[in-house]
Amino acid sequence: MARKRMGVARGATAAVVLMVVGQQAVAADLVQAPSVPQAGASVPERPSPWQIRLRALGVVTEDSGYVNAVPGSGLSYSDTVTPELDISYFFTGNIAAELILGTTYANIEGQGAIGALGNIGKIWLLPPTLTLQYHFTDFGAFKPYVGAGVNYTIFYNQDVGSADALHVKNTFGTALQVGFDYMVDQHWGVNFDVKKLFLKPDFDVTVDGAKLTGKAELDPWLIGAGVTYRF
Repeated sequence: MARKRMGVARGATAAVVLMVVGQQAVAADLVQAPSVPQAGASVPERPSPWQIRLRALGVVTEDSGYVNAVPGSGLSYSDTVTPELDISYFFTGNIAAELILGTTYANIEGQGAIGALGNIGKIWLLPPTLTLQYHFTDFGAFKPYVGAGVNYTIFYNQDVGSADALHVKNTFGTALQVGFDYMVDQHWGVNFDVKKLFLKPDFDVTVDGAKLTGKAELDPWLIGAGVTYRF
């Protein structure tokens, strides 16, 4: 009879131990299980990789250049203000590519030994520029960035002034960039941006029947301000 009671006690003790172990295992599973959003709970929206900006752009050129075979010759170019659209794609939170689109014009004036020519002509230029940027993301709504890239400038609608003929040749250039966005909310922000293009196209010009060549060292600063929209 005593042995039977001892067997019952041992069985009860084993059952209790198994129950405690089972409860601990369930508790451990609950701790380690990934949290699942409850129905109706808001999930943070992942920002789109696409972004656009619309800026007012001031184009400030370097007044430099020359006509070959005319010692002391110089050139100057008019400054302009024009709208600009750019499209950005973010590969990561920090790395983005930006395509800059805009068009403007420049009046070309003779300087130095050719100053008497006055207005030589007027050209329109389309300088699409592609830059690779690094965006700093540790400053909250203030998001500065730097970039570098290339551009290919197309010259069109080339009208003559005092020259008989003028042809500025399309050319590649390089670009440096610095700027910032200040985001008002998840989608909208304001932008300030400065770019430096290194642009030195060759040209052909005919004056009084004489055909000449030269180089227009435009090297413009592009200073822009506008709005940003992140999709």
